[in-house]
Amino acid sequence: MYKTRKSIVSVTLYILAIVLYVFILLNLLPEKNGSEKAYILFIIPALIFTVVTIWLQRIKHFCIKRVRKDTIESGETMILNDFIEKLRSCYSLEDFYGVIGENLEKKGDCACILVDRNKNYILYNSPNRISSSEATKNKIDLNFNSSWKDGHFFFDRHIGLTNYKKSRGFFLCYKNQHFFVFCRYTRLFDLSVYDRLYEEYKRFISRMYTISTLSEISATTKEWEQLAETQQSFLPQKIPAIPKLKIATYYRPLVNVSGDYYSILPIDQNKTLLMLGDVSGKGLPAALIMGLVMNTVKILENKEDLIGVINAVDHAIKGMHLQDKYTVLFLGIVDTEKMRIKYINASMSDPIILSPSPDGYRLKPLTSNASIVGILDMGKITVQEKRLFRGDTILIATDGVSEVMDESGVELGDTDIFKKTLIAGAAKTPSQFVSDIVDLIMKYNGGGKLHDDVTMMVAKIVE
Repeated sequence: MYKTRKSIVSVTLYILAIVLYVFILLNLLPEKNGSEKAYILFIIPALIFTVVTIWLQRIKHFCIKRVRKDTIESGETMILNDFIEKLRSCYSLEDFYGVIGENLEKKGDCACILVDRNKNYILYNSPNRISSSEATKNKIDLNFNSSWKDGHFFFDRHIGLTNYKKSRGFFLCYKNQHFFVFCRYTRLFDLSVYDRLYEEYKRFISRMYTISTLSEISATTKEWEQLAETQQSFLPQKIPAIPKLKIATYYRPLVNVSGDYYSILPIDQNKTLLMLGDVSGKGLPAALIMGLVMNTVKILENKEDLIGVINAVDHAIKGMHLQDKYTVLFLGIVDTEKMRIKYINASMSDPIILSPSPDGYRLKPLTSNASIVGILDMGKITVQEKRLFRGDTILIATDGVSEVMDESGVELGDTDIFKKTLIAGAAKTPSQFVSDIVDLIMKYNGGGKLHDDVTMMVAKIVE
């Protein structure tokens, strides 16, 4: 309904614009085109048409906003919109059941069934005559088995596939988790809401699997090792081949599990998202947040929207309700075509660009422009941008690098030798550069035990 009414508004205003333009031409064009003033009079209709077009655009924006409010943001569709909003804060099946009961059952008078097709087990069904019926369950088992494809679909009163207009309910399928919603007014929901509902359902299922996987294997020493292996699997197993960009990484957790994380996510042939962060604290809670952050960013469709990405991470961490858990985080999109880097630095120890110049390499910090993520109000976030040049080297590292101390308690990041190592290594390959920094850390520490996780990423712009 929303898309249809939106199209009607656009077409109507488009036709109105044409009619107005024709009217202006017929009434304001000069009868004789040979006079000197004719040239000026030719401009008048164009100016009037431009003004009219601007106003029509404003009217269009107002009308579409009103259409959205009348369809998606009110009426029956509002029930699903509220459900989608609450679903964003669900991290377990218990959370999900609560949202079903409050939004779909109580407010929407719907009945629901959740089936785990991996085990062919009904996880949840509403205390309703339809959803509790053995005949209904048998129909679902018969028509929608474990081989059913992912997506959202509509069913009729006999629980067979049907179209939107004849539907008496809908169901969502992702990773063999089948969620059926029986609703006699399904056809009254705006059709566009189902795509958004399905995408949020996918995110919930992915979050739930991530958290349950990390939680279930954390009891014994052997299970902690499994947890570390699971956590390692979230990190890139192989550096992707990216034109004009060479990347090397280093990851050394202090104990089995770590709060450090990084990711390299190509967006297209020219743009690559670089992410590196550090969760507060150690142990299982930090590992849970690390996995949650990695999964949240991975499943987001629009990774170019850095503000949207960091807000999604902030929302996900706050939804865990762990009180003292947060992350510092750097997000940067390197564009090797436009030779720019757009970034948000949420309180990371300043990443830097080492840029070649006639006098040697210059250090250009990518300073913090956002607060820590997951515990405070993020406030207004801005994306910063810097120009890149061939030969530039970008270094992103957690504070486990710069805060390594020598015997006298002096941090490595405050020394000249650190700066000299960075300048000397910037001309080398990223893997050699990383090796130089690691060697310096171990030497500076005097072979003693490190006191923090050490994680870094080096990206170099090449031909």
